[in-house]
Amino acid sequence: MDLSVSMAGVKFSNPVITASGTSGYGYEFDNYFDINQLGGVTLKGLTLEKRPGNTPPRICETACGLLNSIGLANEGYEFFIGNIYPRLEKYTTNFIANISGSTVDDYVLLTEKLSELPKIKIIEINASCPNVKEGGMAFGSDIKILTGLVKACSGKKQKPLFVKLSPNTGVITDFARACEQNGADGLTLVNTLLGMKINIETGRPALGNIMGGYSGAAVMPVALRMVWQTAQVVKIPIIGSGGILSGSDALEFIMAGAACVAVGTASLYDPMAAIKILDGIRHFCCEKNRDISSIKGCAL
Repeated sequence: MDLSVSMAGVKFSNPVITASGTSGYGYEFDNYFDINQLGGVTLKGLTLEKRPGNTPPRICETACGLLNSIGLANEGYEFFIGNIYPRLEKYTTNFIANISGSTVDDYVLLTEKLSELPKIKIIEINASCPNVKEGGMAFGSDIKILTGLVKACSGKKQKPLFVKLSPNTGVITDFARACEQNGADGLTLVNTLLGMKINIETGRPALGNIMGGYSGAAVMPVALRMVWQTAQVVKIPIIGSGGILSGSDALEFIMAGAACVAVGTASLYDPMAAIKILDGIRHFCCEKNRDISSIKGCAL
């Protein structure tokens, strides 16, 4: 069966990619499987300058998922280009760079810099992180600010530009249309939901930042609904993300109109999750004697 897909002119051998922040830079999986088996890898979120991240504790489990408040901790662009990027050159899979910033200029400069790197095939604007005080949701929750951000980055891009949208806003289709109309080549739906947990022994919030991004199985119906709604109002490709734990979950997103699916939290407790999800998709397509293209959007 043909599992290959194309998004914004970039060909993927299959629709399974990793979600940013849950798989490092891809090579962390080397002891488990060959990441070239995946359609793509979305790199850990990158900012222009080094960020220490939020005050610990940064992660806590819930009954049906995970809360995180990492705060976009990373070593910054110069460290990335000197120490991380050279390690990516041996792989053949597609790499997607996820970028964040405190200002529009931060995003624009990163877009320019990353556009020059051959191994980076797509740039994903993270305009929707719910657990950083500067940037993050401030860009993704105001449609006028988001429009300005996308327009500014689009003017400097040399690679396809995707926007990762937040579920913690107004009507998702309005934000999706705004991105498409202002130069986005694709969308990622969705980032984590805003949530919190309280430690009943201390009577205090379990996260140092009080609130964090909620991910895992419980968010899938919400994310799936948003992908289905958005696929009906935009023509640009969508990466579906949120609570995907199995091949069946991934197929639901593809049937709802997603071109690719991003596996996130599942990889944190099972490093082989993305491969197992890919196997599930392949098994279904073989059993039904259908290529992936014939399945995409069939529920619309």
